[in-house]
Amino acid sequence: MTQAGLDHETRAMILETINALKSELLTREKILELDDKSEFPLEIIRELLSERVGLQMVFIPEEYGGLGGGALDTYHVSVELAKICLGVSTAFLAIHLGAEPILLFGTEEQKEKWLNKIVRESAIVAYAVTEADAGSNLDAIKTKAEPVTDESGKIVAYRLNGNKQFISNGGFADFLTLLAKTPEGATFFIIEGNAEGLKRGKPEHKHGIRAANTSPLILENVLVPTENIVGGVPGVGLKQANDVFSYTRLMVAAFGLGAGLSAMEKAVKFAKERIQFGTPLIEKQGYTHKLLVPNIVRLSAAQAYIEEIARRIDSGDTDILVEGSIAKYFATEAGNTAAEAAIQALGGYGYMHDYEVEKIKRDVRITTIYEGTSEIQQNIIYLYRWRMTIKSKGEFYRGLADEMRLLSKQSGLESAEIIAQVLELLNDLIFFAHNNKLTRQQHIQFLLSDIITYTETAVALSHKTAEHLRTSAPDASKLQSALRIFVAEMACLVSNKGMEIIMGCETVDDATKKEYLEKLHSLDLVCAEQNIIDSMNKVVESL
Repeated sequence: MTQAGLDHETRAMILETINALKSELLTREKILELDDKSEFPLEIIRELLSERVGLQMVFIPEEYGGLGGGALDTYHVSVELAKICLGVSTAFLAIHLGAEPILLFGTEEQKEKWLNKIVRESAIVAYAVTEADAGSNLDAIKTKAEPVTDESGKIVAYRLNGNKQFISNGGFADFLTLLAKTPEGATFFIIEGNAEGLKRGKPEHKHGIRAANTSPLILENVLVPTENIVGGVPGVGLKQANDVFSYTRLMVAAFGLGAGLSAMEKAVKFAKERIQFGTPLIEKQGYTHKLLVPNIVRLSAAQAYIEEIARRIDSGDTDILVEGSIAKYFATEAGNTAAEAAIQALGGYGYMHDYEVEKIKRDVRITTIYEGTSEIQQNIIYLYRWRMTIKSKGEFYRGLADEMRLLSKQSGLESAEIIAQVLELLNDLIFFAHNNKLTRQQHIQFLLSDIITYTETAVALSHKTAEHLRTSAPDASKLQSALRIFVAEMACLVSNKGMEIIMGCETVDDATKKEYLEKLHSLDLVCAEQNIIDSMNKVVESL
């Protein structure tokens, strides 16, 4: 199967370019200064877009002057930029987000015109969808687009009025893609940044990502020609926005991952240098096995999952709404938890600005909120997997379980067999909730979504581990240890949340509860936990 995207050498060169930025444009001192001043780095963003650096070329197709990178390439760029500064990376990748409706749905003329502005004119772009009363529920937007007709009655333009909130790059965008309601329904428009009637509000003073500009926008009789309707057809904006989210949530997942990895790198470095009671902290299990290993393992699992989904996209699979939500939910929560642990790992130094981890924590927190909160992702994950499971009569997860059992036999990974058990148990839990009408309760939905997220992420980590063992990759042993640890955590999570699902509702009779408890207790937790401390020791040895 043909894979879209860059060859390995080109991608490596781009990542080297990003790494070089740490010694010139994006030094540690500059990053801390931008955070202190809440300053949008306009000159830096222009330089990233310049002919000399040209990072935006990664996501622009070759036919429009770019490099034609794929989802995997955008993932790598997002991770590496996020490791430097999540504020700067948000400002830069917001350009990609703003261009995404055009990339996915624009007419040939629109792509030629507007993508050329990004390539040739270093244009900064914004994605203007959110409103004060319409965050994740985009159907609630109030910005109106009223048709303007000529003498013959033909619609030649639209007059836009309304307000947008929390718009990344809103204060500096050269053009933006904006969602407004036409008589046919929600519609994306492309609007020039200098359009008459478009006003930029005062930038928000934020908890984190202070280098990113976040501004409200006010539209007062902004006239937009009909040729600036994205795709040329009004009324399809909600579907377009959902499809955009499927892709961009993977990018935000990479942000959470990159920030978490950066936090852990700083914590590991500190642990190797900091001497307490005669030995480095890295030699103390009470430190490593609590603050480092669990987070490093979760980030490894997030990495495996995002990479797998990115490769699917690059192979032509566009049906990734649920996968985008799983990636964003798991990776951003893992990154946030890792950053919190990094502050604790550095002790008093972790609380100090100069040691950077407190900044990472403030920055990464937003990744669990923007592009759809973690709770919205849980809703999506549960709803679509519940429907899929019922519709397929359990075949969806049964098929994955069979795949894991085969993988276990072929690779010798015992962990894959435990994943297979959990997948079968997940089927049982979904049918238990469905048959007993528990799916109306949002708490039950969230419990199931957590089990789904951990289980499907474990599947991806097992795929990656098996492949690295097969090819004798240098990190194969570390991945195998990480897989054991992650599967043990998954098994405990499934056992605890499964117990709550089965026993938590009065409406279920005791006989039914007993039947499903027996299925839950069949999960081999003993096997999942076997030699787990040794696996944790091996992860520490690999650091």
